Amino acid sequence: MQTPVNAFKQALSEGRPQIGLWLGLANAYTAEICAGAGFDWLLLDGEHAPNGLTDVLAQLQATAAYPASHPIARVPFGHGEAGAALIKQYLDLGVQTLLVPMVDTPEQAAALARATRYPQDDGQGGIRGMAGARASRWGRYPQYAKEANEQVGLLVQAETRLALQHLDAIAATPGVHGVFIGPADLSASMGHVGNPGHPEVQRAIEDAIARIRRAGKAAGILSSDEAQARHYLDLGALFVAVGLDTQILARQTSALAARFKGGAPAPAPVAGSVY
Repeated sequence: MQTPVNAFKQALSEGRPQIGLWLGLANAYTAEICAGAGFDWLLLDGEHAPNGLTDVLAQLQATAAYPASHPIARVPFGHGEAGAALIKQYLDLGVQTLLVPMVDTPEQAAALARATRYPQDDGQGGIRGMAGARASRWGRYPQYAKEANEQVGLLVQAETRLALQHLDAIAATPGVHGVFIGPADLSASMGHVGNPGHPEVQRAIEDAIARIRRAGKAAGILSSDEAQARHYLDLGALFVAVGLDTQILARQTSALAARFKGGAPAPAPVAGSVY
């Protein structure tokens, strides 16, 4: 058996935009439904959703029948020894691409890159522990230990003023394959809590996308507002999440109930609406 190619990472390297959906329901059944919808990637959220390791595993197993939709897992944290240990567990489950929140400095980004890599003679100082876990199909991918580093994708989130100050160096960090701009936290950091559509925040996002592109890395973002999402794609963002399962369920159920019970319809998404 051959070590699987990370199709998402390959698409980014070739400059092909990838359209994603955020999964916060923490459920394998709904993850499988979403996997059949045709999105290029699905984000299994371990930061703000009640996902534990066994929940992530179940969703990986449920979506495996839909290889066109690449599962990306967001760890709840990634810094320090505890973060490195958690990253190892996610990778051992078979996650090929990780999204790590709150990365503010190139030193943090470099430490995360080391945590995703097995030690090899490549000068990058990988510290990932060796194990014959699900990622290698318990040894049935015989070359996994030698090939895993090339197939693991690392996406880091820049979502504070400090991160924007260090963005060029973060994006240039070896082992970082993409930088995701977190609009909600960024707007809070910039003094515009709950208003990612504020002009100052939007200017910062547009500038960030341009800087990430200049560094030769993929820029990513989330927006459930269709016009805003298309705007980010036009700016050159390569991996863009265009909706959230929780938000879709909340809005559509509210709208359906309102049509029959005469209540107020569910509010439409506002410009810049994000998770």
